[in-house]
Amino acid sequence: MTLLDPEMMPFSRVLGLEITHSDKQRVAGELTVTEALCTTGRIMHGGAVMTLADTLGAIGAFLNLPEGHKTTTTIESKTNFLRAAPLDSKVTAECIPLHAGRRMSVWQTTISNEEGKTVAVVTQTQMVL
Repeated sequence: MTLLDPEMMPFSRVLGLEITHSDKQRVAGELTVTEALCTTGRIMHGGAVMTLADTLGAIGAFLNLPEGHKTTTTIESKTNFLRAAPLDSKVTAECIPLHAGRRMSVWQTTISNEEGKTVAVVTQTQMVL
């Protein structure tokens, strides 16, 4: 069983996240902004944006684990919100490693709207356990 199995990351099912690509150098996914993911104004909640990025970063960190290690955990995350993603729109996310070391990795996720404009950029640090 891997992190790509829905049983391992059940919260990703709440998002309706579909992983479209995953390897050591890039993890990508997409989801439709549902009412359950919205805040005031019928736009995607910031927590949902951050959860999307955290999920992809966790998958990338897991795929890059050094031999003998079993998991990672997020120890830091920073989000720049650039524009809203409205209800019923589709967002795509691409996550790439900025650093993948023995003790930690740093991941940057860019979330875009259907026009290809950036909704948010999230940088997170994953500690190897």
